[in-house]
Amino acid sequence: MRKALGWVVKALAVLAAYVLLVAAWYAVVPDVKGLAKAKPGKTAFMLYREDQWAREGRKTTLKWKWTPLSSMSPALVKAVLISEDDKFWSHEGFDFDAMRDALQKDLEEGRLRAGGSTISQQLAKNLWLSPSKSPMRKIKEAVLAWRLERELSKKRILEIYLNVVEWGDGVFGAEAAARAHFGVSASGLSTEQAVRLAVSLPNPIRFDPAGGSGFVRKRTAIILSRLQRRGYSPPPPSADSGKAEEGSAAKTAAVPSAPVPPTPPAAESERDRREDAVVREALDWVRQNVEQDGGTSGGE
Repeated sequence: MRKALGWVVKALAVLAAYVLLVAAWYAVVPDVKGLAKAKPGKTAFMLYREDQWAREGRKTTLKWKWTPLSSMSPALVKAVLISEDDKFWSHEGFDFDAMRDALQKDLEEGRLRAGGSTISQQLAKNLWLSPSKSPMRKIKEAVLAWRLERELSKKRILEIYLNVVEWGDGVFGAEAAARAHFGVSASGLSTEQAVRLAVSLPNPIRFDPAGGSGFVRKRTAIILSRLQRRGYSPPPPSADSGKAEEGSAAKTAAVPSAPVPPTPPAAESERDRREDAVVREALDWVRQNVEQDGGTSGGE
C-alpha cells in the first residue's frame, strides 16, 4: 500500500510540475502585447476549420474582413456583451460567479459541459488554441486570457474578438457575418439583426442567425428586452447604413420577428462552458512567479 501511495504522490508531483511548466510557457509566449496595434493573422481556429474542410474534401474558403469597432453597429456590440459576457467591463478576464454557476448546473444535471467563459477567454482560445475541452487547454486559455487583460485595453480585446469569432460555416468576424447573413455591412445592421447575430454565437453553424430556430427567436426576444430595459435606443439610420447588397431585401424580410416580451424572464441562464479547478492555481503561480518580476510578460 505504501509503495502504491508513493507512486501516486510521484505521479501527482510530475503532473503538477508539467502544469506549472505549461503555465510558465504561455505566460511569455505568444506575443500578446503586439496585438495592441497589429491585426492578428489567421487564428488557430480558422486554421483548424481549414484543416477540417481539407480532411472532408470540401472547398470552403474563409469569409473574413477586418473592420474597426467604430464601424460596427452599436446594437451588435451591446448585444454581444449582454449575451456573451455581461460583466466584461468589470471583470479581469474571469467571471468566477458564472464559472461556479456553470459547475453547479453540471453537478445537478450529472454531466460535464463547458460553462462561464468570458470574451477574453474565448478570444484566447480562438487566437492560439484548439477547440479541445481538456483541462490542459483550459489552463493555457486561462493564462492567455490573463495576459490579454493585462496587456490590452478592454476596447481592443472586444474589437479583436468581434473580428475573429466564428459566425457561420467559413464566416468569421462581424463584417463578413453581417454580409453573409443579412446582406448589409456591420454598421448597417438593424437592432434585431444585430441581436440575432449575437445570440447565435454559442453555435453559429447550428443556429442560423437569419433562420427560424426557436432558440434564436426566444434568445433574441430576451436580449432585445434587456437592451430596452437598459435604455438602448438605436441611432437613426444614415443614408448608407440601410443599403443592402443585391438580394438582401428578401432574405431580411424572411427573418421571423422576435417580439419583446412584456416582462423579462425571472432568470436567464449563463452559457454552458466547463472550467477546470486547476485554473486558479495556475494563475496564482503565474502571478507569483511572473508578475512579481516586474514589467509585462510579452513574447519578445
